[in-house]
Amino acid sequence: MPQRLAAVSLLVRDYDEAIAYYTGTLGFRLVEDTPLAPGKRWVLVAPPGDLLGAQLLLARAKNAEEAAV
Repeated sequence: MPQRLAAVSLLVRDYDEAIAYYTGTLGFRLVEDTPLAPGKRWVLVAPPGDLLGAQLLLARAKNAEEAAV
């Protein structure tokens, strides 16, 4: 079976702002938006028309130190 990249994490400032940018501005589709814990969500977006390619996991930084990386 060939190997493939499933998702790449991308730190974002705000989940809803990032979803709006990727879906509204870039035309990506929202694959999943699942609440995990208070303030954390599992948010996956994918480029339009790409059903098997890599997705972006939009991850919110948990603190200022992580956001600075």
